[in-house]
Amino acid sequence: MIQFQNEYVTVFESALFRTTSTVVITEDLVLVVDPNWLPNEIKEIQQFVAENRKNRSLYLLFTHSDYDHIIGYKAFPEAKVIVSEAFQNNPEKERSLQEIFRFDNEYYITRDYKIEYPIGDLIIKKDYQKITFGKTNLTFYLAPGHNRDGIFTIVEPLNVWISGDYLSNEEFPYIYYSSIEYEKTLGKVENILDKHEIKMLIPGHGDVAFDKAKMLARKNENLEYISELRNSLKSGKKINLEKLWEKYRFPKVMTRFHEANVELMKKEIEGKN
Repeated sequence: MIQFQNEYVTVFESALFRTTSTVVITEDLVLVVDPNWLPNEIKEIQQFVAENRKNRSLYLLFTHSDYDHIIGYKAFPEAKVIVSEAFQNNPEKERSLQEIFRFDNEYYITRDYKIEYPIGDLIIKKDYQKITFGKTNLTFYLAPGHNRDGIFTIVEPLNVWISGDYLSNEEFPYIYYSSIEYEKTLGKVENILDKHEIKMLIPGHGDVAFDKAKMLARKNENLEYISELRNSLKSGKKINLEKLWEKYRFPKVMTRFHEANVELMKKEIEGKN
């Protein structure tokens, strides 16, 4: 499962949707991010944490409330939980849980832990909010757009950026909440790169990035997609899907997400969203 590993950071990759789960280990804490998907994959993460935790405090960070990212919550019952305030107040908690139940039922999956919606212990309410654990600093930025409750997390002094479902090389923007908010969130990218000496970007799906130019390229590609789609809907001219599928490898499933983006943006343009 390991996509990337160094002394402090291990990025696990699920067989499903190239979804990442990250474990950060410093002298102060063990931070587990979005443990997912399948039971044997979560067991591998559990085993890794058990073997490397020692006497460190354990924290769970959820980048957002999509069901695939919260599915492993109760596999780490002793952990303190970090979420955004919007995550904590999510009006669609039950929907996230029902999507987990539906997924497990469809594929005959059983788990040895309960399925529950995460309850936060440490709540992120604003941009540049910091939590310090000894020499380890976590800095957060609110990241709505993909859904309503995303957060970016910067881990220092490791200079690691955990971006959730943004800045993926494997996916164009999947917009469940707001294209306007998505653009505003992407507008924070350059500021984050200016304020922090980012050496590693870990998206929720796809490959880790180490080069700032590649991080900016992902941001620009995302903005270009949103702008082109909005303009196409306003003008009535269809977006060039052949060009889109030259960049992204799974058009059969991704067409569904693109079409959902179309419907959401139509509502935004008509003032119904």
